[in-house]
Amino acid sequence: MGSTVRVEATGRFTQRITAGKHTFVADEPLDVGGADEGPTPYDLLLASLGACTSMTMRMYAERKGIPLTGVTVELSHTRIYAKDCAECETQNGMIDHIEREIRMEGPLDEEQRGRLLMIADKCPVHRTLSSEVVVHTTATEPSAR
Repeated sequence: MGSTVRVEATGRFTQRITAGKHTFVADEPLDVGGADEGPTPYDLLLASLGACTSMTMRMYAERKGIPLTGVTVELSHTRIYAKDCAECETQNGMIDHIEREIRMEGPLDEEQRGRLLMIADKCPVHRTLSSEVVVHTTATEPSAR
């Protein structure tokens, strides 16, 4: 079983997130009623994909002796009409669209750049987002305080 992350509401939309020994905050912006005390849930999703992409590329480069000296990943999320997506199977309704731009630094040739871009699509978070995901939800009783 994987690690456990705990999320607890501390304000209207403000959430305290605990992952192992790390604690941070998520929130919504002021214009939608949040306190803007942290990144939004979609910001965190994009951060997960960006971090995993960069880490996966770095591990591969080190293992293969590719002179990758830096990686910067910029991501954005939008919802688009399925009919406007040529490569999508779904043709009705809206779909989530993530744009990912990767800047690779170091004395890389075109073959190395191509291999690293292919590896970017193999990062575990990318694979999770691209596959069928099952979320099983249960309710528990509040603890006595």
